[in-house]
Amino acid sequence: MKSKVRPQVLEAKEKVGRRNFFTEDDTLHKILETKLGGEFLHFAQNELTSFGDLCANEIDERAVHTDREGEPRLISYDRYGEEVSHVWVNEGYKQTVNETYGRGIVGYVHKEIPDLNQKGNYVYSFAQGYVLSQAEAGFYCPVTLTLATAYLLDHYGNDEVKERFLHHVCSTGEVPLYEGATFLTERQGGSDVGANVVQAVKEGEHYQLYGEKYFASNAGMCGVAMVLARMEGAPNGTRGLTLFAVPWKKDDGTLNNVRIRRLKDKLGVRAVPSGEVEFNGAIAYVVGDPTKGFYYMMEALNLSRVSNAVASVGIMRRAYIEAVHYASRRNAFGKRLTEYPMVQHTLGKLKAKWHAELVTVFDLISLFEKVSNGKASERETILNRLFIAIMKKETAEQAIHFCHEAIEMHGGNGYIEDFVPPRLLRDAQVLTVWEGTANILGLELTRLVNKYDAHQLFIDEMKARLDQLQDGDLTVIVRMEWAKLKEDLTLFSRLYGEEQTIEAKWMAERMAHLYESIVVLEWAETYGDDYLKLAEVYVHVTWGERKVGDEMVTVKYFHDIV
Repeated sequence: MKSKVRPQVLEAKEKVGRRNFFTEDDTLHKILETKLGGEFLHFAQNELTSFGDLCANEIDERAVHTDREGEPRLISYDRYGEEVSHVWVNEGYKQTVNETYGRGIVGYVHKEIPDLNQKGNYVYSFAQGYVLSQAEAGFYCPVTLTLATAYLLDHYGNDEVKERFLHHVCSTGEVPLYEGATFLTERQGGSDVGANVVQAVKEGEHYQLYGEKYFASNAGMCGVAMVLARMEGAPNGTRGLTLFAVPWKKDDGTLNNVRIRRLKDKLGVRAVPSGEVEFNGAIAYVVGDPTKGFYYMMEALNLSRVSNAVASVGIMRRAYIEAVHYASRRNAFGKRLTEYPMVQHTLGKLKAKWHAELVTVFDLISLFEKVSNGKASERETILNRLFIAIMKKETAEQAIHFCHEAIEMHGGNGYIEDFVPPRLLRDAQVLTVWEGTANILGLELTRLVNKYDAHQLFIDEMKARLDQLQDGDLTVIVRMEWAKLKEDLTLFSRLYGEEQTIEAKWMAERMAHLYESIVVLEWAETYGDDYLKLAEVYVHVTWGERKVGDEMVTVKYFHDIV
């Protein structure tokens, strides 16, 4: 179907020319060179070159159409009056679905890549997601849900469940694709999952579900949903929840006794249909130990939080490059915007922060991969949860900030839908909400500190990495901040109740900043020059006590990195 993108948008794109979200990203190239190798690296570079071109052009155009004119619509009844709960999506969106899943963004995490005789990994999958999110963060939500579904089926499903669903969820075109979904939220519960009341009733060898899920993303598009429900006689709270795989349709193609009450009218990420779903005897298959459903879903939640961080840094980069492109073309008062020190200062800070977030997210992805493969120690497993919590919070908040800065750089045009930043801002806003708000992530920090002494593990880990760095002005600054944070984390761990929760979000932010500082210094030592300049800007802006006339706010500090 021909795109209905407005002529102004197409004209602007023609003037800029074809972009490529992968080939233009030197940092991502170096990440892959560090974390992949041999034939897999060559394969990834070729695939991402093609995908980066597609995302920056055709997928981006389709995303505009979906957002403004072609968002999903619920068709409740067919022409005969039969309830079908069908979700209509436009043809361009369907094309994006086929092109993305066909590249193995989900499948190659769990199966071999043809001609390579080896499986892919999360580094490659998240690299694809990062590139995709620069064009269509809304669609990366269903991809994330499908990743989580595949993880749960592969790790905890029995042979029957895997045979029925897994090869469809991991399809790259050889069998019909089943997109995934994870349905947790109920009206009375929200983040309080232990209040869930959806019931699972035993019928023969399987179960039937009754009840409703209030915020079910990818409703109507998923082939199978992972659902938490309570068996008869199970205890209250999270301990009584069992994980079920629920096909959307029965084997004969009819609805599996499910009904979409309505689709949500969302602020952003309009590409993904989110709805209210009722189960009226839906056939369901137990996944794993019936007493560990909540634990399993929290494992999937951590994966989704990583994806959330990946989407955030993708939006950050798109906002930054849109700001740079506009400022490079716009003349004001006789100069290009990029010739003004104030503009260079803004763009330089954005680039340094984006770089810090990107390299740190992929640093934690390496640890996440180790944990998901069952090769991590208990210490590494705790640090994995901690890193994910603090970086999910930091990246989501920064995505919104970057969109705000991009809009301001565009001036009045930044508020006009012919330009990219308004859509980015609407899409970014959900990232602070999905998979845990800042309050929920702050509570995660307190749990990890109180139960596992995670603060001490963090202090020790950061100290060990700092000790590997060469001495220098930047290292001295970061060592001083490590010492301050060590003292405050120790005090934080001794607080009780409300006092601790009030401090939790601030502590999480400082921990994220220290983690990022160490990673950017490691990059500066490894790659030098350009990355050293980024490290200088990041460390001074993050930790420096600014004074009038300081070198850190003068043009020479930012000119070279814009």
